[in-house]
Amino acid sequence: MSRPISPFLTIFLLWGSGLGAAAQFGKIAILFDHIATHYPDASKVQLGLVVSIVGLVGLVLGTTAGLFVQRLGYRRVLVVALAAAALLSAAQTFLPPLPVLLMLRGVEGFSHLAIVVAAPVLIAQTAPIKYQGFAMTLWSTFFAVSFTLTAALGLPLVQTFGDGALFWAHSAYMAVFALLLAYALPKDAAAEPAGLRSLTRQHIEIYASPFVSAPALGFFFYALIYLALMTLLPPLFGDNQVMIATTFPLVGITVSLTVGVWLMRHFAAIRIVQAGFALAVMATFALWLLWGHPSAILATWGVGAALGLVQGASFAAIPQLNAQPGARARASGAVAQLGNLGTTAGTPLLAWLILGQGVEGLMIFIALPCLLGIVLHQWLAHRRVLAA
Repeated sequence: MSRPISPFLTIFLLWGSGLGAAAQFGKIAILFDHIATHYPDASKVQLGLVVSIVGLVGLVLGTTAGLFVQRLGYRRVLVVALAAAALLSAAQTFLPPLPVLLMLRGVEGFSHLAIVVAAPVLIAQTAPIKYQGFAMTLWSTFFAVSFTLTAALGLPLVQTFGDGALFWAHSAYMAVFALLLAYALPKDAAAEPAGLRSLTRQHIEIYASPFVSAPALGFFFYALIYLALMTLLPPLFGDNQVMIATTFPLVGITVSLTVGVWLMRHFAAIRIVQAGFALAVMATFALWLLWGHPSAILATWGVGAALGLVQGASFAAIPQLNAQPGARARASGAVAQLGNLGTTAGTPLLAWLILGQGVEGLMIFIALPCLLGIVLHQWLAHRRVLAA
């Protein structure tokens, strides 16, 4: 069945579904202080779970989700996940008792995982070959763009209409995208059953394959670094904290969608990932030399720009290394799983390093994972040559 609308409009609709998925984190993150006042008896751990429990589902079930999405059908899973997210966000509007809210957020994690597994596979299927690098790079920006928009639009909405307004707005957004994508995407074939034994075997095969696992294994190091820097780097710049918090992600997005897309027309995505890691190491060395000087801000932007290359090229590597939709779904599930592992581990690790080592701990935290990412990708490339 042919698509009823332009493939480029479909790609942007799929990207829009990713913005909504990221807002499942963002809507709680920007309301965190407000939510704490609604639950004065809750511990910090319990309040932290309100944010993180959505990602914990992906941490545990990421690769398994990729296998199930492949069997059930990408369109079917995506539309149902968006509709479920709309209902769950509406149910959270009145901030129910904390155990109920945590249960709703946990179920919401399944919808989030389904979206971030299905949407990039559908983008890779939809994009013309010439524009596949741009399409996958666009997808890679969904988290940073969503957090920026959620803060810019969500806070004024809350200030005007109250905390519940943001949940209603998110619910309406997800419902609209469920309807739009139900119309825009071609229908799936019939769903296939997925046995537990088959899932277990394929789970092992994912990480044994240098083709399927490579995007996720490299992305782990990016995820480990990125969210931790977004959280803990700006406060180190004192009066420039707000400026760093705003510009650091924007630099990465801009470079990813411009320089990154241009590079992907000439070089393999994995090579760009390695180059991005190498540039991040050099920018980190410059940051160490310039620390305490106003021009250290430029070095910080250099780190953000380099990581922007890694971000976009990591997602572009999924279709480059995996021709079949099933392999792409498994690769996307692995990216979701290891991405969640990285974001979960990164912030406490960086906080511990800064506490114990100061600025030197920050530099080690950026440089060492980048170097490991380069080496790991080189080893995986060697394995792919041997397997060819």
